[in-house]
Formats: sequence, C-alpha cells, structure tokens
Amino acid sequence: MRLQVIHETRYHYQPVVETAQHLAYLRPRNHAAQSLLSHTFSVYPQPAQLRDVPDVYGNVRCFFSLQAPHTDLSVVARSQVSTQAHGTPTSTLPWEQAQERLRYRAHGTFDAATEFAFASPFVPHHADFAAYARPSFGAGHPVLEVALHLMQRIHADFVYESQSTQINTPALQALAQRKGVCQDFAHIMLACLRTMGLPARYVSGYLLTAPAPGTTKLVGSDASHAWVSVYVADLPEGARWCDFDPTNNRWGWHAPGEDYVTVAVGRDFGDVSPLRGVIHGGARHTLHVGVTVEAVGGDNTGPQMHSAQSQTQNQGTTPSQGQSQSSN
Repeated sequence: MRLQVIHETRYHYQPVVETAQHLAYLRPRNHAAQSLLSHTFSVYPQPAQLRDVPDVYGNVRCFFSLQAPHTDLSVVARSQVSTQAHGTPTSTLPWEQAQERLRYRAHGTFDAATEFAFASPFVPHHADFAAYARPSFGAGHPVLEVALHLMQRIHADFVYESQSTQINTPALQALAQRKGVCQDFAHIMLACLRTMGLPARYVSGYLLTAPAPGTTKLVGSDASHAWVSVYVADLPEGARWCDFDPTNNRWGWHAPGEDYVTVAVGRDFGDVSPLRGVIHGGARHTLHVGVTVEAVGGDNTGPQMHSAQSQTQNQGTTPSQGQSQSSN
C-alpha cells in the first residue's frame, strides 16, 4: 500500500531564542518491506545550515542550525512510502543457542547485532525484567516463539494509558505500575529480551489508524509510534530482524504489518527522538505536534483500518537533550 505521513512541529518561545541547533529523525527508511517514494523537509525560519547525515544504524538524520534570533520554529516533514506485507518467518533456533552465539570468544567472528544485547540509557539490565521475562523463555523454545509469547503477555498484562508516563519515565517504573504508552511497552520488551541475552532494537515510526465509528479522522490527530525488532540469527542474511508491537499485539517480518511506517532504529528512544535540540534563550516555550497518516491512491482498505492504542503524543524536555518530543 501507499502511505503518506505529515509530521508538523511548532514551537513558540519566550523570551527570544538567540541561536539553536537541532537534530531530526523524520525521514522513513528503505527496507525489504518499505520503499521511500518521496520526502520533503522544511524549516521556518530559514536555517543557516541544513544537511542530511547518516548515523551508525543506517538512519538518515537531518541536522539544522538557526543563527538568527527567533520566537517561533516550524518543522514539517512530508513523506510517502510504499509498503508490503512479508508474512511471518520460520525459525527453529533455540533462544539459548542464540544467546550463546553472541558470547565473546577470542578470534571469533563478531556479529554486529551483539550491540543490541547490551543495556542502554533507557533500557537497563535488571533482575526485575528477567523475572518478568522467564515465563516466556521455556527450555529449547525458538527465539521467535519466546518473543511472540513475551509480546502477548505485555499486551495482556499492561494497560495503555496516555499521560501515565513522561518522556524520561524509567522502564522499571513502567514495569512496576503495569501501565504506560507505546514507548514504555517497547522499552520493557527490549529490557526483558536483552536481560535474557537476546539482541533487540527500538523502532520508531507511524501506524495508520481509523477514526472511531461515526466520526471523521482529524488532520494532525495521529502521533508517532514505537515497537521492537528482534534479531533471529538463522533467518536469511540481510533479513534477520523480526518486528513485534506489544502495544497492538501484532508482529511480522521487517514490520508488524503493511500499515506501519518505519522511520528509524536504535538502542532506545534516546537514539531516535523525532526532534531534539539545544537552544540559547527561550527559557519558556509552548509546543504543538500534529501527525497525519493516511492511505493514498485509493488504498484505504485492509488490516490498517482499525483503532490502535498508539496515538497519544506526549512532549517533554530533558536536561541532557534540550527540547525533545516523544513517540507514544
């Protein structure tokens, strides 16, 4: 199917911002189930610098700087992608063997996926995650089976509740309170998998949804989404990541479905925040984010026409990152 995404961010500052530098992860990726057809990125006021820079995970990020005083900032990304479903893969690799394959051995072959088995700032290793994960990790069970079982348990055990967490809410807190938003569910699933020694990465993107029956979908009423990608070493080379969405209990090869748009992958949310920056001035600000995801070309039927628990946008500011917007 062909999907269009418009992601608009507007800031209003008081007092004036003298200078600013920003980094945006808003350009969708190309992969086996998704092709980027078009992408435009506009900034107002006109930036002094604007350039696309690849990162170490294969994402394309946009860096821009503003060197003139300003009280408003507008960033609009417009993208069209073509997506297709790849079904579900078959794997018999037991999770214990997958874990053992990543163990360090002198002069052994390095697998780049190993990096995604380590802890990261938003996804720590902790005994509480191991305790929650263990019922899904039966002896000799394949990686795909344990990941699917873990995803289904998170979907059943946790309550989706917008505004129940903030951008910097620790995954351990979300685990303890058994509620959160898609970012929290993704971090919890990542922490469980990594604590058990399996590589998994954070995926940011979008999901096409339908309005409630009898209502009209409003422009800008969608939001960013987040899910998890699990490494399965016995799948074909170049196609060893399988995606799981614990918020909506869906999974698939390369993406949970053709109604998903993949933007970026990383260790956790901190690697792929849609927009963050450092500003000089602007002690106070107001923020508006509007996202619209829609099928184009008459392609508006199929599995994408459902309501998903993924579309509440929560915004925050963290001292280490300056301004940041979160996907929920």
